[in-house]
Amino acid sequence: MSLFGVIICAISVGIFKIAAFGVDPFQSLMSGLNQLIPLPFGTLYTIINILLLTFGFIVDRHNIGIATFINLFLLGYITQYSYEFLQTIIINPSYFTRAVCLIVGIVVICFSSSLYMTANLGVSTYDAIAIILSGKWHIAKFKFCRITTDLICVIVGIIVFLIGGGSISVIPTFVGIATIITAFFMGPLIEVFNEKISRPLLNK
Repeated sequence: MSLFGVIICAISVGIFKIAAFGVDPFQSLMSGLNQLIPLPFGTLYTIINILLLTFGFIVDRHNIGIATFINLFLLGYITQYSYEFLQTIIINPSYFTRAVCLIVGIVVICFSSSLYMTANLGVSTYDAIAIILSGKWHIAKFKFCRITTDLICVIVGIIVFLIGGGSISVIPTFVGIATIITAFFMGPLIEVFNEKISRPLLNK
């Protein structure tokens, strides 16, 4: 469940790229930071994830496992391969095709996140934040914690992008309808998959 979840999660990001309606909240934060901090994106992405990993080690190591490191070191490469492969199949996609890719991408990323979270072999450094807020600190239900952390990522991403000298006209390239949908619906949809598929599958 954990390995399959991580693999199809990476594929879903490739589908999001084909849709071109914006990226998920965490990636929107990274886009903003990349405008502000003069480092190669890959280096910056690794540094931010290491910081989040350190936070996870200090607060709740239970969320760190093999899936965490698979995410950290392999997810980017699988995403790149998936995106390049999809580009050979879906050439110059129409608006309708992009919309279908958006819907498929959202469902797949939520399903995959549910699988590897429920497998309990570790989650991504970002996913761990909402889990800690809901499971360890009992601030609110997971879906509400996830919505909150996603919204913070989007808002901070836009702010640091503008502080870094970015143009307002460029913002839609990384904060679009896909970002808004994932910010408000990923948490609740992941919880639906948890209850209907992942937990029953694990119990069997």
